Amino acid sequence: MKERIITGIIALPALILYVYFAGSFLFSLLVFVVTALALNEFHQIVLPDERWVERHLATGLGALLSLLIASMNPVPALAGMSLVTLFWLAWFLFRFHDLETVMEQIGLIFLGIFYLVIPLAHLGALATLESGKLWIFFILLLTMASDTAAYFIGVSLGRHKLYPAISPNKSIEGAVGGMAGAALAVVIAAIWVLPELGFFDCLFLALILGPLAQIGDLIESMLKRSFGVKDSGGLIPGHGGLLDRLDSLILIFPVVYYFALLKGF
Repeated sequence: MKERIITGIIALPALILYVYFAGSFLFSLLVFVVTALALNEFHQIVLPDERWVERHLATGLGALLSLLIASMNPVPALAGMSLVTLFWLAWFLFRFHDLETVMEQIGLIFLGIFYLVIPLAHLGALATLESGKLWIFFILLLTMASDTAAYFIGVSLGRHKLYPAISPNKSIEGAVGGMAGAALAVVIAAIWVLPELGFFDCLFLALILGPLAQIGDLIESMLKRSFGVKDSGGLIPGHGGLLDRLDSLILIFPVVYYFALLKGF
């Protein structure tokens, strides 16, 4: 816990300052690096050691694809998806290694695209909106409030298991606490960060984003448990890998982007 707190004290202000001051190029660079690191951890988990070439290729191509999709221009985005699809099908056709597992490995690479590349591309697209950076700060506030409330309420009051097959330590009480923390974050954001939010906006965001943050956490737990992995990596001291920190955010980026786009702020 001490290591987690120290890492948070150092990393969180640095991230906030970077997001606040970064121009379009530097923010695109951030999205590229985050996508590459998260994809690398994902491929380390799901692909066997002999597929190390494919791991690095899939990481690089996926990070580049995220930048194309982030433009939200359908022409380069669809062109990029089509070329990546063609590339991987042709690649494995001539480097299948084992016919019994080749389709599973192709599927896992495309799972990485849909699970990480596309949602993280929406982070890049979000930054291009008029109030995009405010929305990013809102997402960070909401997920931190949700995770923190879920942890402390779960530790102090948790008695009933939420989903023991996927995450044995999570409790129903902790989940309720997490949703309450998310709701509180929405209220704080409406007062200080995004005053344009009305009552029904806040209600919608609290009811949708609170559960999504926890579902994202459970999905990553399912991924790790299915491959017998405790942490996605060791990049962040006390927190595991980057993917372990992104799990609550991944499903939220697209929802917030389209909500902000629809509302026009």
